[in-house]
Amino acid sequence: MFPKYINVFDCIHIYAESSVSDLKVLHVAAIAAELLDNDEDGIIDDENVQNALMEVYTVMPLFAYEGSNAEEILFDNFDDLMDNNNFCAGAVLYNNEIDPSSPGFWGNDASVEEMLHTINACSHIEIYPDVFGLEPNSSEMSDAMDVARGGQFLTIPSNYPEEGWYHYDDWTCDYECMAMEYLYWCIVANMGLLDNNMICSGISNEWELCTPEEFESTDVLMHAIITNPDYKMPQIAPDGNYCPSTSLLNEENESRSIIKSIDILGRDDDNKTFYLELYDDGSVEKKYNLNK
Repeated sequence: MFPKYINVFDCIHIYAESSVSDLKVLHVAAIAAELLDNDEDGIIDDENVQNALMEVYTVMPLFAYEGSNAEEILFDNFDDLMDNNNFCAGAVLYNNEIDPSSPGFWGNDASVEEMLHTINACSHIEIYPDVFGLEPNSSEMSDAMDVARGGQFLTIPSNYPEEGWYHYDDWTCDYECMAMEYLYWCIVANMGLLDNNMICSGISNEWELCTPEEFESTDVLMHAIITNPDYKMPQIAPDGNYCPSTSLLNEENESRSIIKSIDILGRDDDNKTFYLELYDDGSVEKKYNLNK
């Protein structure tokens, strides 16, 4: 089902169908690495985010197309995976949404958006609920979004107030969904990923702040949150080239080796779906084989 797999910092597990090229799989992995380690020093910027992503099994599926057999199988079983195997998935990507030549460019490459959704959903909203909580009146972000929309709207209004700059009108998106999208817009606006005339025109029905300067001067509340060093949010736009020191990346893995792989009952079973890898330094890592 997913013959291609790569993990990023043992935090995000990327599974891809065979028709998704290696180049695209590596591109998504590089985007994830840049968002987690924005200064590219080989260390995840926020240890709290790292711990949260590793506490669950954070996945990013890359599907051949919408409605593929792999997608149907995964989502038919996803409730069980969440309940019994502690999965967390904030988003998915389809083959036609990934463009390594245009990293994060709206309309061409959705890798930054969907990876941000995954990281935010599986870490930030859990570890900083008073700041990034999604429910109405639950956090600094929900208060900021009410200002950005021109008021608190639990459902989509027939018309948004003119003073607002965030006016998402997808009727399938509830308040919490709106908050997740809002967080994405704020992060990429601050990064400068929207500072393009074509992009600005294309997103104007939903989001109006296209430059970092507009974001800073208009959405004062959320700008203060996004740039607060306490939360270590990524500030630099990913370019799809993650280039830390090779020695930093390899130092830990070169110092240990796998002794044995066993299932949850301690059996050496090649057909296991969930298994544990035991290392000679005493560490243990949990793994899932989604190809079974």
